[in-house]
Amino acid sequence: MDTGQLYGTHQPRPVDDETAACAMIAGVTDQAGSGVLVLAATPIGRVADAPARLAEELAGADVVAAEDTRRLHRLCTDLGVRLTGRVVSYFEGNESARTPALVEALLDGQRVLLVTDAGMPSVSDPGYRLVVAAVDRDIAVTSIPGPSAVLAALAVSGLPVDRFCFEGFLPRKAGERARRLAALRHEQRTMVFFEAPHRTAATLAAMAEVFGPGRRGAVCRELTKTHEEVRRAGLAELAAWAADGVRGEVTLVLEGADADAVDVSTDPASLASAVAEEAAVGSSRKEAIAEVARRAGLPKRAVYDAVVEFKERHG
Repeated sequence: MDTGQLYGTHQPRPVDDETAACAMIAGVTDQAGSGVLVLAATPIGRVADAPARLAEELAGADVVAAEDTRRLHRLCTDLGVRLTGRVVSYFEGNESARTPALVEALLDGQRVLLVTDAGMPSVSDPGYRLVVAAVDRDIAVTSIPGPSAVLAALAVSGLPVDRFCFEGFLPRKAGERARRLAALRHEQRTMVFFEAPHRTAATLAAMAEVFGPGRRGAVCRELTKTHEEVRRAGLAELAAWAADGVRGEVTLVLEGADADAVDVSTDPASLASAVAEEAAVGSSRKEAIAEVARRAGLPKRAVYDAVVEFKERHG
């Protein structure tokens, strides 16, 4: 993710040679003479949130693969770290081409540290291809856990956290985005998404259309930074708020479908039948449509249109 003002003022933490050497010894033991691939989380906002081990690994790694080498050097300056290993860029555009050379370095016994601009490598960031390639060659892979926009947003969202799924970035094109969301209509787990600020309003509006205007969500903006903001409301209200423009890093958290939502098919005949069943037990037409919409995870308007369509076709 683009981090904007990623690293602020922070007192450097000096790392001496002995500390760096201890970090190398304390790491994962290599396998059959191979090196170790280390995936390190980096701050998502405040440099003070950097894991203590991050400075040690940066100082001692044979190779540091970074999504943005300029951000890497800024981070090292803030942490008081002097890089002694080779630094290479590793981003989406060169990930496939650069992976074989990094695997060779690992096979030669080198310790390769992978960092991205913010958060954990391979989670909506470069890293997955290198991890797979290392695993395929029986190379040890370990991580330095730390800041995560996914977990931070989930924790502060006010939505259920016992079961959740991460969906990354939605497609940019409206049609593809709508199809991806439709496939999640009956997902009962809390869902977490990344989104670009300039697409946030359109995404929230699309979510309101698919999941219903009242489905609860949270827009988490600039997490851990000076202007952190968490806005919690129904999707329609969030979409209206975002229409004025959103700035900064955005993570969206969306409430899962009601457990009863999976018992209603969404074709017009099934929806019309479900509405008729609700009406047969005493519900008004309006109440029946609202209940079926809730169970189906659809906007009430979509259920109403389906009932009208069915009646027009079948009388």
